[in-house]
Amino acid sequence: MKKQFLSAAVLSVTTALSTAAYADYSLVILHTNDFHSRIEPINKYDSSCGAEDNAEGKCFGGTARLDTVIKDRRAASNNSILVDGGDQFQGSLFYTYYKGKAAAEFMNKLGYDAMTVGNHEFDDGPEVLRGFMDAVDFPVLMSNADVSKEPQLADVLKPSTVVEQGGEKIGLIGLTPDDTHELSSSGPNITFSDPVEAVTREAEKLKAEGVNKIIVLSHSGYNVDKEIAAKAPGIDVIVGGHSNTYLSNTSDKAQGPYPTMIDGPDGTPTAIVQAYAYGKFLGELNVTFDDEGVITEAVGEPIIVDGKIVENPELVSRIKELAEPLDEIRQEVVAEASAPINADRDTCRSQVCEMGVLVAEASLARVKDQGVQIAIQNGGGLRASIDEGEITKGEVLTVLPFQNTLSTFELKGSDVIAALENGVGQVEEGAGRFPQVAGLKFTFDKSKPAGERVSDVMVQEGEEFVPLDPEKTYGVVSNNFMRGGGDGYEIFESNGMNAYDFGPDLADVVSDYLAAQNGYTAYTDDRITVK
Repeated sequence: MKKQFLSAAVLSVTTALSTAAYADYSLVILHTNDFHSRIEPINKYDSSCGAEDNAEGKCFGGTARLDTVIKDRRAASNNSILVDGGDQFQGSLFYTYYKGKAAAEFMNKLGYDAMTVGNHEFDDGPEVLRGFMDAVDFPVLMSNADVSKEPQLADVLKPSTVVEQGGEKIGLIGLTPDDTHELSSSGPNITFSDPVEAVTREAEKLKAEGVNKIIVLSHSGYNVDKEIAAKAPGIDVIVGGHSNTYLSNTSDKAQGPYPTMIDGPDGTPTAIVQAYAYGKFLGELNVTFDDEGVITEAVGEPIIVDGKIVENPELVSRIKELAEPLDEIRQEVVAEASAPINADRDTCRSQVCEMGVLVAEASLARVKDQGVQIAIQNGGGLRASIDEGEITKGEVLTVLPFQNTLSTFELKGSDVIAALENGVGQVEEGAGRFPQVAGLKFTFDKSKPAGERVSDVMVQEGEEFVPLDPEKTYGVVSNNFMRGGGDGYEIFESNGMNAYDFGPDLADVVSDYLAAQNGYTAYTDDRITVK
């Protein structure tokens, strides 16, 4: 028997008119995603928040505050699980300094039941991921990859698991982006595969084991999650990540309802949830299943983890202890900003943005005397905005946490155009490959097919911009991640000539550039025209 999804209102009426038609099982799913090492509280720009502002209740998130909310919501429910949609790694000095050790310690203390591997869990290769997995008290999952040839992960990283809660078995399946090999440093021994096929396979296996409540922990992005829900039979809930999507039933800033309901190929509903990023929200989904494991009700709303919530003092003390080696680095003031420098995710992945201008111009200025004319920076590498006033090294490191180095190389004009086509080829998906540029102007038309969108490419020569010559060779600066083929820029790796990938750290380059400005004012211009 298959039941169609009933809204909360319809269900309450149905329940009132009938005695128990089936055996209900209710579960509260608490969830986070894309935490990105924001162990300390953050400000409204998702960057570091000072102690004074935190004391005044102006900050959000942080592990100590998140712990309070989780404990409160756990206490309010008989049956609950706490899961994560991936990307705990990378984003603050806590990761830069401790790698996965701090994340493991705090996730254990918060009581997570499972998580999926995000692409950033591979930023320092399989070895660091393995160390994290050995340190945590819960399963870390990934179904859409073959790790059998990677000795660090073979026979350790599992595609799915089963947990018991309230006398019922719950199947959990992990997913990571199928282009993780482009997005991170997974190494040559792992191959990634289609998420729909992987989920379908694991769901069938779990069903054969008698598990009829299946949750997918998916670091695949909101749009991909909707596709998975429509095509993969037998799954009930998708806890998402990767796209930093805010879902809500009350906010006009939401990108969709919480949960987003999609009918699967077998006619049963799947509830999709995601809770933005950086620990600013704790997702809370209340799900009721019938005796066949079909959802009859799914309601909830992300909980804002704001300054009204009291931090766990024990964790505050532990975080302060771990922060001591970091303070000297991040408290150094490098410059002054006359206004906020915006790195809004949606903007930097679709058009020219203030942080993109800053980072691209800083990169180009550093190597211009080497004959370099063009800078290309991936928008997805810009991880936070900076507020007005003093700019500290810690803030710059939060914007650019990946320890990328400057890479310089030569590229034919035709290959520059091909690189720009790659950069705008997934703009509808908000992909991180979007090119923020300096020394260059171009137009792109979103209505045209990917690969045919870029036109009017101009390169700066002296004080003028002139048409780029497809046959001419140009000096280009980027970062070593992109030069190695990251974010789909394989042409940098295959066609780049006279490359040097070991330049200064990008965060140091931007800090030095800001320091030389005698006060920086953020701006954008017409370097990228969107049709």
